[in-house]
Amino acid sequence: MIEIKNINKSFGDNQVIFDVSAKFETGQTNLIIGQSGHGKTVLLKAMVGLHSIDSGSIVYDDRVFSDMEFEEQKTIRKEIGMLFQGSALFDSLTVEENVRFPLDMFAKQSKEEKRERVNFCLKRVNLENVNHLYPAEISGGMQKRVAIARAIALNPKYLFCDEPNSGLDPKTSIVIDNLIYEITKEYCMTTIINTHDMNSVMGIGEKIIFIYEGEKLWEGDKEEIFTATQKKLNDFVFASELFKRIKKQNQ
Repeated sequence: MIEIKNINKSFGDNQVIFDVSAKFETGQTNLIIGQSGHGKTVLLKAMVGLHSIDSGSIVYDDRVFSDMEFEEQKTIRKEIGMLFQGSALFDSLTVEENVRFPLDMFAKQSKEEKRERVNFCLKRVNLENVNHLYPAEISGGMQKRVAIARAIALNPKYLFCDEPNSGLDPKTSIVIDNLIYEITKEYCMTTIINTHDMNSVMGIGEKIIFIYEGEKLWEGDKEEIFTATQKKLNDFVFASELFKRIKKQNQ
């Protein structure tokens, strides 16, 4: 479990996160939803230590990550898998080299052991015989799956996903959502996903928090979201659904 308590974050005079608290459960897909520019990614990056926080605490299974020095935080960072928006694969590395990258950085394994782990992770995301290809030679959906394989290479306890469906068509987005959900259950990870995709919310949203202008205005699950009385949440949810219907009608 990951718990954040009274998180505040500013950049200069601009405060972007206001006193946010939440618990993210182990073995569940925990979603942070909201409009672009309202603090979701800043909050996610703060939780993994890419941004320092002004006040509050970040706790990983009773370990107070936010109070640790940089060297102490490395132990927890090794337990974190990160799926970046846009996949963030290294263009100059092959698929195999991309997935092996965290193993080369942190794992004390032989070359053969690393190769076996890479092949296992690629097989788990339904990618085989692509080891020698470069990111530019595979589709966007395949790149996302490679990025997921890289994120789970070190068998993490915690998985963070920043807009995992960004740039993908609806069918491929469902494939990625289902894959993240299956891996979360299979490895009993604490998975936290930033998204504004209502298909993801309704498909895999077990625990959801809604962020608006840096504040947490609502939390619940996908069954509760359509009966919520929070106006800003309703505006976000129903505007998103309306947009999808209108777009589909015009296709």
